[in-house]
Amino acid sequence: MRARLNDVVAGELADGGAVPALTCYDFTTALAVVGAAEEAGQPVILLVAPKTAAGPGGMRLISALRGLADAASVPVLVQLDHAADPQLILAAATAGADSVLADGSSLEPAANAAFVAGVVRSLAGLDIVVEAELGALPGDEDDASAAAEADPAAGMTDPALVAGFLAASGAGLLAVAVGNVHGNYKGEPHLDWNRLGAVKAAAGTVPLVLHGASGLDEADLARAAAAGIGKVNINTELRTSTLAAVAEALPGMQAAGQNMLGLLGVWRGSAAATAAWALELLRPGTRNL
Repeated sequence: MRARLNDVVAGELADGGAVPALTCYDFTTALAVVGAAEEAGQPVILLVAPKTAAGPGGMRLISALRGLADAASVPVLVQLDHAADPQLILAAATAGADSVLADGSSLEPAANAAFVAGVVRSLAGLDIVVEAELGALPGDEDDASAAAEADPAAGMTDPALVAGFLAASGAGLLAVAVGNVHGNYKGEPHLDWNRLGAVKAAAGTVPLVLHGASGLDEADLARAAAAGIGKVNINTELRTSTLAAVAEALPGMQAAGQNMLGLLGVWRGSAAATAAWALELLRPGTRNL
């Protein structure tokens, strides 16, 4: 069903939970994620990576996800993730995305805020929720190996910049860097809880977002939700589990007459299991939608 990202995230935060956002490179994964959300009776966010959106059929995938979201029995949001191209952002919004991460995190804070503010202006009247990122999150959201040598302490979000950045940018959500990374962590990850608390205080009512959640301990994820993180992005965990399940099943499916339907069933089952894990972890208890 249709919903607004801010409203859904605020509702979860009020109950001490967070909304999982899972990257969907294809419709099969999206079907599994939405099915798990419907089974759990909880909202979910379908993320589309910028390389996917800009690639062949990217806008058609966003349109298909929009249709899947609208037909779901629970709130399902479609978000373009980590986008730095204003034209791609506008195209995705037109195709059916109802949220976008306008990613100016590689810029200086003032330029980052100006970039996000420009995106907000360009989407005026379309009811698109714009997420921003303040701080430099190491790694690559599409490559799990890219963070192997990354330093999670580099480029953490400065709480002193948060209030001014949000006022200048007009962002509706704020992704933070507090020791989290994209991809696999080098060693044991440690979130800076004091920094997260200070960022939350400075952000006021603007919900916070945690990227790079796949490698974090389950206790940390649950604690993050309780500490004011309203949206948690999960990509590596989904890719790792799905690819492992497919690799294990592939020989048998080839032997069974090249059984593509069976292989897709394995794909959906694994993706659904990961989505169910995230939904249960981030939204304890039951919810009446």
